[in-house]
Amino acid sequence: MTEPIRDRLVSLRRSFHRHPEPAWREFLTTARLVEEIRAIGVDELAVGPDAYDPADRMAVTDDDLEPWVERARERGADEALLERMTGGNTGAVAVLERGEGPAIGLRVDIDGLFIEESTAADHDPATEGFRSEIDGTMHACGHDVHMTWGLAVLEAIAESDFSGRLVVFFQPAEETGGGGCPMARSEFADGLDYLLAVHVGLDHPTGEVVAGIEKPLAMCHVDVTIEGTSAHAGKAPNEGANAMHAMGTGIVNAYGIPRHSDGMTRVNVGKAEAGTASNVIAERAAMEAEARGETTELMEYMKRRLERTMKSAATMHGCRAEVDVVSESPRADSDAELQALVSEVADGVAGIERVLPAADFGASEDATFLMERVQEEGGLATYTIIGTDHPTSHHTPTFDVDERSLRHGVDVLVGTIRELEARHPVPQVDERAGVERAETGE
Repeated sequence: MTEPIRDRLVSLRRSFHRHPEPAWREFLTTARLVEEIRAIGVDELAVGPDAYDPADRMAVTDDDLEPWVERARERGADEALLERMTGGNTGAVAVLERGEGPAIGLRVDIDGLFIEESTAADHDPATEGFRSEIDGTMHACGHDVHMTWGLAVLEAIAESDFSGRLVVFFQPAEETGGGGCPMARSEFADGLDYLLAVHVGLDHPTGEVVAGIEKPLAMCHVDVTIEGTSAHAGKAPNEGANAMHAMGTGIVNAYGIPRHSDGMTRVNVGKAEAGTASNVIAERAAMEAEARGETTELMEYMKRRLERTMKSAATMHGCRAEVDVVSESPRADSDAELQALVSEVADGVAGIERVLPAADFGASEDATFLMERVQEEGGLATYTIIGTDHPTSHHTPTFDVDERSLRHGVDVLVGTIRELEARHPVPQVDERAGVERAETGE
């Protein structure tokens, strides 16, 4: 760790790739991040419950966390850090306080996915020795890259003559939409003038940068449990209340929820389980679903309709339904002013061949909690994409990245932070009036 991060971007990313940990289980990941951050030297470092209020977490797992804690312990995670992360309070925030200047936030996510990584001969992580060491878990969305960017940017700014405040959010539980809210509600998001969020790839090739995404879908994850009454399916089916039948009715009707004239909406049931045997009327059923909308209001419309649909289907079959919204995130668009600035910076970065000022996102991201917080308090936010060639799409067993994009991301982010420092306050544009207005927070 005496070697600068900028000189070991590839090895650091591969190290993270070997040890993916899903949402609220990122014990070794957080410990590794803390180790690197301490070596960099920062003015404040908060871990887990010191970085946010645990009560603000969403999609908190009910699974036994001890196997993940023990695995982290076996691989050398600091015992004091593991104690601080008790209950799955993972993640960290690092702060540089360097005098007068803008307050800038950078958000990167740290969790992996429940996907078994490929062992195919043409999958580089497998052939080059950095495939996931955890069965059934993988960095299949590039968060290993994001963490590497976050550390490298932190190091570069710490070693520079930067004047201002830099806050780097190493956010857990993005894949479940669970970690963005507590980070956004924390004291570390107070008073930020600018917020940068970043993602690798997303079908944009190496050498391409999208300065700021637009139209991310607001999203909610919903768990539904239906309780009925069991009975003998042959002797007395009429004495039961069929939870499986109720769930089936609810699923069919959910896909029939009217779409809204104000914009795009989505609904999907991704997991459904019910019953115990062919000759038993199912007394319990459970499903996991999601609703999305082009705006936060449209997502709320779909969420209300989904809840009503499932409860009505249960009642129709003499059952009861409980609907639990386990996580959600709002829509927040990138600000034009930051899109323009990032575009200008990226255009001057070696290896960047094409810069898109904006692109529609079409998916969901809980970084929007932080973006919305900063924007509501008068600041500017953007969500940038650093392109990379990936052989297959995100969330697949053969996902990988072109490691040239590691340097691209660092250079774009560091350059943007230094330009924000030099130009602060960046004039904001009132698009309705077509005139510039100073940063007043009004």
